[in-house]
Amino acid sequence: MTWSQFWAMGGFGGYVWSAYAFTAFIVTVNTVAPLLRRRAVRRQLRRETERGEEGL
Repeated sequence: MTWSQFWAMGGFGGYVWSAYAFTAFIVTVNTVAPLLRRRAVRRQLRRETERGEEGL
């Protein structure tokens, strides 16, 4: 088996590799999105806490 045969996967390479790429993209988004959301929520809570302490 050659590399070109491996990448072509018997004529189904386009479907197979696009499915792998799509899956990798979804896994990445599902990993990064909550981390970014957590960071934003922590910033917002920090701002609200600082704003609340200024009034004391």
